[in-house]
Amino acid sequence: MQIGDKKRLRAYYKKLRQSMSAAEKKNCDDRITAAFLESELYKKCDELLVYVSFDIEVDTLEIIRKALGEKKVFCPRCVSGTNIMEFYHIESFDDLEAGSYGLLEPVVDTAPVQSFSDNSVCIVPGLSFDDKGYRLGFGKGFYDRFLADFNGSTVGICYDSCLQESLPADEFDICVQHLITESKNVSFGLRKEEIYG
Repeated sequence: MQIGDKKRLRAYYKKLRQSMSAAEKKNCDDRITAAFLESELYKKCDELLVYVSFDIEVDTLEIIRKALGEKKVFCPRCVSGTNIMEFYHIESFDDLEAGSYGLLEPVVDTAPVQSFSDNSVCIVPGLSFDDKGYRLGFGKGFYDRFLADFNGSTVGICYDSCLQESLPADEFDICVQHLITESKNVSFGLRKEEIYG
């Protein structure tokens, strides 16, 4: 597929994901989950920032379940009416509730966490990733805004079928340092200053 505008690409990759059978999606999700949990990136981190998956996203529920017993886990909550996303510490799935866009998000009973360990890892969702680690998100800008000030490591998780050689990117787009699919575990070898400027 040739590079095109982001709106067209989003529609393409959403349709592609929706066309996956339940069995195919589960198989891919299980393989991505296993690859991430077995990675040195996960084993060596002490804090994990991870979205709660829904619908066509790569499933993260097993990652969260496993990490709750081994790491400090933080999940995002979107601030209504803004493009701001804040992370909250959770200790169990009971700390989640239906929030913006119908997503499961942390219950707000404490202040959001403002800073994270340099040894933290943030799992970044994307409809597509390219060979440089750039991502095609859902178009809200939540992650690019958050990652601009994040000092830990970043890893994208995605399906092989949703990878593309090159994606359109602008000055606000931030690439991930690592990418895991059902068959690949790639490190882009970028230093933080090369990613965040």
